[in-house]
Amino acid sequence: MLVRRTGLVRRGHRPVPDRPRPPLRHQLRSRPAGAQDDHPGRLKTRLSMTTLYRWRAFGVLAVGYFMTIVDLTIVNVALPTIGRDLDFSESDLQWVVTAYGLAFGGLLLLGGRLADLLGRRRMFVVGMAVFTAASLACALAENSLVLVVFRAVQGAGAAVVLPAGLSSVLTLFPEGAERNRALGVWGALAAAGATVGLLAGGALTRYGSWEYIFFLNVPIGLAAIALAFRVVPESRREATTRHYDLLGATTVTAGLLLLVYAISTAPDEGWATGRTIGLLMVSGLLLLAFVAIEARVIEPLLPLRMLANRSVGRADVVGFALGGSFYAFLFIGTLYLQQVLGFSALQTGLAWLATSLMSIALAGLSQFLTTRIGAGPVMAIGMAMIAGGIAWTTRVPVDGHFWPDLAGPFVLTGAGTAFGFIPVSVAGLAGVAEHQAGVASGLLNTAQQIGGALGVAIASTVATTHTGTVLAGGASLPVALTEGFHYAWWACCAIAVLSLPVALLVPRDRTATADGRATVLISLDHPTGEHA
Repeated sequence: MLVRRTGLVRRGHRPVPDRPRPPLRHQLRSRPAGAQDDHPGRLKTRLSMTTLYRWRAFGVLAVGYFMTIVDLTIVNVALPTIGRDLDFSESDLQWVVTAYGLAFGGLLLLGGRLADLLGRRRMFVVGMAVFTAASLACALAENSLVLVVFRAVQGAGAAVVLPAGLSSVLTLFPEGAERNRALGVWGALAAAGATVGLLAGGALTRYGSWEYIFFLNVPIGLAAIALAFRVVPESRREATTRHYDLLGATTVTAGLLLLVYAISTAPDEGWATGRTIGLLMVSGLLLLAFVAIEARVIEPLLPLRMLANRSVGRADVVGFALGGSFYAFLFIGTLYLQQVLGFSALQTGLAWLATSLMSIALAGLSQFLTTRIGAGPVMAIGMAMIAGGIAWTTRVPVDGHFWPDLAGPFVLTGAGTAFGFIPVSVAGLAGVAEHQAGVASGLLNTAQQIGGALGVAIASTVATTHTGTVLAGGASLPVALTEGFHYAWWACCAIAVLSLPVALLVPRDRTATADGRATVLISLDHPTGEHA
């Protein structure tokens, strides 16, 4: 325990002056369970202050993370307005969405590595600065090229913010029940962020203009940067030398960028075209080269033994399916609402509110069950609920209405995301060493983003192909679109179902129920220093 010298005068001795106090900061120490403290009242105060400071820091990190997830979908409902104002061609309009997802998914692993080596708070702030500046540039864009370029820069900033933030959470909270609570909130933000983005985009477009979608990020981003310096402790991998694995970083980044690009453009270019096949082959070769490099370098960007961790590897597979099924469901559902039912941007956002609210409402129960029975059974329940909700949606008619036809499926799917994202986050980071937290965070989110891009591409291809077939048979456009969307939803459902056996094989983390197994001491100092 930290004890301050009192400076008492003993007979025949000179007074011992107080030592200068160090800058106010966290000083965390592990303490065996059952150990006695000679100042229990002081310990209680220190524990409560530690918890308060950790959750303050978590709040700042969570805001940054939430912004990056919201921006995945916030522009979706505003695309028609953006297209008219900036004279986008129909084929180029998708790049407002694709450019962000391309940079985001392709750079996550590199962002995680930089966070581990250069400092997690430092890279969080750098990523937020890039993201915020790019948001301002997007809002001020006067032509389509400028908007697409800075959407890609936005995605690059987000690819640093996300792994830096999540790995900081791992260093703030020891593995066990309290970390599960934090990851429960984090997972709820992941589940709710995409649908909140649709609602926010609809409201801002309806009552303002599309530029406000990007202006909104500026004050929030600046506040997050300022608060990060005050309340988020710095942490990094301590090493005498830093090996950046530049060859590995180059091959995996190029491979992931090409992969996301290929699967994002495949619905328009065609899956069987030489261009798509060529891009996929080059991407595959680059990723195979990355694996070979990682097996030989002294300090790899992605230690392959991390994938041998059964919890991490299987959670990443389920995360891939979770992104593929849920994000594609959102994409196709939004098209149905707007193109078939004629919903406005705001009405579309409000329709998805049911999904967000259910996800948030059940986040606490999901975290509790994950701690109590393990992540595997909970994520299996979540993926089954997502599959069930999507399958239910295939019954909607061409003249459907929200309450009788969509409310039930949207609520069930929202419940599934609460039981999906949270245990995936917990299991995907279980047993990971602190110095590899950034890479593990990047790997988990890369799986989700690549899965989402692939799921949207597959669903779009299925919907487009079947819609064309029905139109050729003489059906009206709304009928053909609805039939095509039904087939796309079945594809999303199949992706979720395929993950169920993997989820059930995720091993239970024995530290998940170890609440109180270790006690944390902290001095009555300021929370912005480094861990001792």
